[in-house]
This record gives sequence, C-alpha cells and structure tokens, in this order.
Amino acid sequence: MPLFRHHVFSFRRLWAPLAVLLISSCAARPPHEPGTFRAPELVELQKLDPTIQLDIRYATARNFVGRPVYAQARAFLQRPAAEALVQVNQELAPLGYRLLVFDGYRPWRVTKLFWDLTPPDKKEFVADPSKGSRHNRGCAVDLSLWDVAAGREVPMTGEYDEMSPRSYVAYAGGTPEQRAARDLLRRHMEAHGFTVLPAEWWHFDYKEWKAYPIQDMPFEKL
Repeated sequence: MPLFRHHVFSFRRLWAPLAVLLISSCAARPPHEPGTFRAPELVELQKLDPTIQLDIRYATARNFVGRPVYAQARAFLQRPAAEALVQVNQELAPLGYRLLVFDGYRPWRVTKLFWDLTPPDKKEFVADPSKGSRHNRGCAVDLSLWDVAAGREVPMTGEYDEMSPRSYVAYAGGTPEQRAARDLLRRHMEAHGFTVLPAEWWHFDYKEWKAYPIQDMPFEKL
C-alpha cells in the first residue's frame, strides 16, 4: 500500500467533515497585504513546454485529503518561475528525465482547507493561511522526476505529500539511488533560482515569490 494512503486513513479519524470545511474555506477571504506587488501573470506550464509531465494529485482522490479539491488537472506559475522551470526540464532531458509536476499555483481557499484538515502535529507540512502560501502567489511548485525510458515516476525517499521524516530534504534513509535522484532534482532546481523547502523534498519556491500577491482565483477562471 502506498505510504500516503496510510496517512490519509490515520488523519481521517481526526478531521471534521470535509463538506463543512469546504464551505468554510470558500466563505473565508485571503489576508490583506499592504504594499505594492507585480501584476500576476500566471501561465500554464504545458503550454510553455508540453514535455513537462503532469500528475495533478489534487484533481484526483489520490492525495492526503482523499478526494479532489481541484476541478481541473492543470498547473500554473508566474511567468518568470515557469520559464525557469522549462529550463530545468530541458536541462534534464539529456539525462533521460523530465519534470513531473504535482502542483503549482494553488488558490488560497485550498491552502485554508489543507490547514483546517491537518492535525496540529503535522502543521509543518502545510502553509498557514493567515500568512498565505507561496503556492498562492504562483511561485511554488511541487514536483519530482519522470524517467522517460521507463515511463514512470522516479522513486524518491518518500511519497509526495507524505507527512513523515521521509519527506525531509536531509532524510538519510531510503536507498542510495533514491537519495541520488532527490539530490539531482534539487541541484538542477537550485541552479535556476528555486529553493527547496527543508520539510518537503518535492516543494520548491522561486526566488521572486515576495514580489507577487496572494491569489484565490480558481483554475476555471485563468
């Protein structure tokens, strides 16, 4: 059984009914931020580079929530971040890999839902909606490597969205091959202006994230 399924089962016993939380999240509003921000320019990743692979878990039931929270399986980033990601994807091609994207821009209401669903001892794995997420700004991306020859996701030290120490960037377990793949991904992402989140090997923030406002626009309106 995939590791993330165990965590979904465990958390469900602690969570309030999802329907109630969805209503609460939709009724809430993003925090107000003073200051001047760049005009958002969210672009769809596969329109820039169709060879980027997608596995938008939040458009399926295969995620830690256990059901879809997106109506569409699409991935967006602010243009500078998206163009940098395309460079990473092209750089990996001669090595036999492509990027496999799980999530990019995330509406604020989904961040609030994740926060409300997650038990206190697992909050390090989700963003505080009172501050907003870098995903909400269109400057964070969740991804892994895709093995082109094998036609599958490259095994890493832990599953995507797994809320355990296996997700830590510094986790010393797993196989040498898994750690090497995790570190390869990090090196190439960091070379193009992204910084990894210490608690999540798959989460990378783009260097200019502070320049963009928190957004709550659903995919259907982009």
